[in-house]
Amino acid sequence: MTLIGWAQIALVLACVVAAAIPLARYIAAVAAGRVTVLAPLERLLYAAAGIDPARGMGCRGYTLAMLAANLAGFLVLYALLRFQGVLPFNPQGFDGLSPWLAFNTAVSFVTNTNWQAYSGESAMSHLSQMAGLTVQNFLSAATGIALALAVSRAFAAGGLKDLGNFWADLVRITLYVLLPLSVLLGLAFVAMGVPQNLSAGVEATTLEGAAQIIPLGPAAFQIAIKHLGTNGGGFFGANSAHPFEGPSALATALQIWAQQVIPFALALTFGHIVGDVRQGRALLLVMLGYVLVATAIVYAGEAAGNPLLVAAGLDPAQGNMEGKEVRFGMALVALFTATTTGASCGAVNAMFDSFMPLSGGVPLFLIQLGEVLPGGVGSGLYGILVFALLAVFVAGLMVGRTPEYLGKKLQAREIKLAMLAVLVLPAAILGFTAVAVVLPAAVSSVLNAGPHGLAEMLYAYSSAAGNNGSAFGGLTADTPWLNTTLGIAMLLGRFAYVVPVMAIAGSLAAKPKLPDSAGSFPTHGPLFAGLLAGVILILGGLQFLPAMALGPIAEHFTLVAGRSF
Repeated sequence: MTLIGWAQIALVLACVVAAAIPLARYIAAVAAGRVTVLAPLERLLYAAAGIDPARGMGCRGYTLAMLAANLAGFLVLYALLRFQGVLPFNPQGFDGLSPWLAFNTAVSFVTNTNWQAYSGESAMSHLSQMAGLTVQNFLSAATGIALALAVSRAFAAGGLKDLGNFWADLVRITLYVLLPLSVLLGLAFVAMGVPQNLSAGVEATTLEGAAQIIPLGPAAFQIAIKHLGTNGGGFFGANSAHPFEGPSALATALQIWAQQVIPFALALTFGHIVGDVRQGRALLLVMLGYVLVATAIVYAGEAAGNPLLVAAGLDPAQGNMEGKEVRFGMALVALFTATTTGASCGAVNAMFDSFMPLSGGVPLFLIQLGEVLPGGVGSGLYGILVFALLAVFVAGLMVGRTPEYLGKKLQAREIKLAMLAVLVLPAAILGFTAVAVVLPAAVSSVLNAGPHGLAEMLYAYSSAAGNNGSAFGGLTADTPWLNTTLGIAMLLGRFAYVVPVMAIAGSLAAKPKLPDSAGSFPTHGPLFAGLLAGVILILGGLQFLPAMALGPIAEHFTLVAGRSF
């Protein structure tokens, strides 16, 4: 680790926070309908769809509208992927995807997971990339933000009968937040050298004299929304490590900024919506603290190098550079790793499979903590609010007082629903992994033996259920078993989680908002932030530490002992 490396990390995070503060106010204004620059276009869209944006929806109506929109998106994308071979804008002549792969990919992009069991430049037509994957990048991100706004409104006042209008939220978020930011970021990427065209590729001659086709296509704007929407699906198979996706250190820093700015801003937006910005700052403090700690662990672990290679005579100052982005150094790799897995983005600029065991376990554990640090756009906010309710409940048990959060009393119904949501991830991750590691059809996909092989399988289901989408590596994922079960895990991680969360929002919205009293537990200071951070860590540790002990932790101790598999 170097001082310059830490200066780079500090500068990027400072830029994220600096941009998140005004963006939070802007998103709050969009949520309230106060931004009307494109009002004629809005009205046209509402009229074409037969939508009354002023008609409020209760938690059930809001949730059903969200599910209907995502079901339609899945069906359209599945059909597009299956029939891309006979559709236009396919200069490469790619055939349609297999039923298993089309199902997995459609589910992946609808759920904001963007798990890719294929390499984009060798499987996807330009039409599939633009009209299919990129469109879902916008819609899945807008869906997450809309749900976060609906949950935030539940705490704003008492006796609320509705949580807003899902269709209006979806349109406004897309028009006023995601599209403008994506256009600006996409143009910036084009200026840095990222391709944006409809060419199939160009032919180049290698140093050996052989002909090579270099794939091109409409990459820049998909890369923009993949980071801003914490989607993560790469236009190219190598994702952000590809020189066309990450052409420079500035482009890499901008990608890190993009995948953090909206999740951080939404924490502050929550404070604006409930009328107490301090509440959002407390959530932001917890998110930022975890990002810094995770970055430090990855940075330290990789900078120390591989003990087996050090023992063989390699200079330890070189660190563990295998699978790294050597153009930019370890600092941006460490920060990219922590932010992409903490933010549910899934874009990668290094291969986690080649990390040291403990630093490779960091992205795995960040996903397992619930993807709330800061989490995906929207999903991170409503996810950390579930943990906030549990933290307040624990505090109430300590002093023997009925817990409250922002003036809303928490009773058995809300806590049961919160625990139901929290248990979705371990059930999907550990359940599917337990079956996969004893099923020959699944084990045959694993490249490595021993604890590392377990980590590869555990990471796959963690990434799917956590809607992250990044891959540990070393796993042949394009099989009927993995395509199907990973797809089911993605659906559970997105929709089985959000249904109880919306039920909590509906229950709390209807309750009266009580004024603070001398017995109220303050939820805006460092004491609450520390309690919230502890609850997140303890729940994650209790649920996943045994599995981690058999994977990355066991591999660390065997490596220190001089043994490899």
